[in-house]
Amino acid sequence: MTRTVTLCEVGPRDGLQMARGRMATGTKLRWIGQLAAAGLKEIEVGSFVSPRAIPQMADTGEVVRGALAIKGLTVCALACNLKGAIAAHEAGAHVLAIPISVSDTHSHANVNKGTDAQVEMVRSIVDWVRAQPRPMRIDAATATAFGCSMEGDVPLDRVVQVAAALAATGVDRIALADTVGYAHPALVRDTVRAVQDAIGDRLHKLHLHDTLGLGLANALAGLEQGIREFDSCLAGLGGCPFAPGASGNIVTEDLAFMLESMGHRTGIDLPALLAARALLRESLPDEPMRSGVAAAGIPRTFHPAALAA
Repeated sequence: MTRTVTLCEVGPRDGLQMARGRMATGTKLRWIGQLAAAGLKEIEVGSFVSPRAIPQMADTGEVVRGALAIKGLTVCALACNLKGAIAAHEAGAHVLAIPISVSDTHSHANVNKGTDAQVEMVRSIVDWVRAQPRPMRIDAATATAFGCSMEGDVPLDRVVQVAAALAATGVDRIALADTVGYAHPALVRDTVRAVQDAIGDRLHKLHLHDTLGLGLANALAGLEQGIREFDSCLAGLGGCPFAPGASGNIVTEDLAFMLESMGHRTGIDLPALLAARALLRESLPDEPMRSGVAAAGIPRTFHPAALAA
């Protein structure tokens, strides 16, 4: 029996925010169009943050407005404060993603606020969005939920405490984020279970990085605990500019291949997804691109879940 798993492509935001070069706005929109045509129905297209801090995201408003023209696409944007959230809403984003680091040290580096202060910021954003006539889904991501390159271990009870505090703000969905890629499958299993016990099905998603090569194993561990939504990035680009040692996201191509091979329907056309790498390579020729599937080719034994159903 097939089961649906949703992949949110974060390449245009997380994948580009640390890129050596700048992708032109028109090229971004062409790339987003290719990703959507390959079956990705939810794409995080940019972030409303200071262009001085992350110049690659200076055109996010224009990108959001352009992406809204793509039929059937859920357009997501990230913001760290109320000013950014207002900009995302005014641009028309369907979904707002807000990072809240469980590590207080990383929180100060990332958003210039401690963890508890950032939770209160989320509360003010929720209050403002709920007062607007146009609804916007609000997703909160608990960054460094599996470890921090600044603080080291992040206590599980603190992860649960922060997740519960975020649930109390009224956000729609909560994700656990392995910002620096330190997680392993047992830690993912235990953390997901503990947070599920605290907030139930408000926990929707995992955001995983592949720093230590365990990204897909960690996704499988989450899948086995009932997680059915994952962030991923074409070619495994990305990382956090304010977390030393953080490297790329889990690879969308490889994650889709694994899920479809296991009988989970993602809606992704894998050959079309692989073809979308060409524009990325053309635009950012110096950026390293990963993917086992891209390197080896789609095997003749691959049977997509959509065809098997």
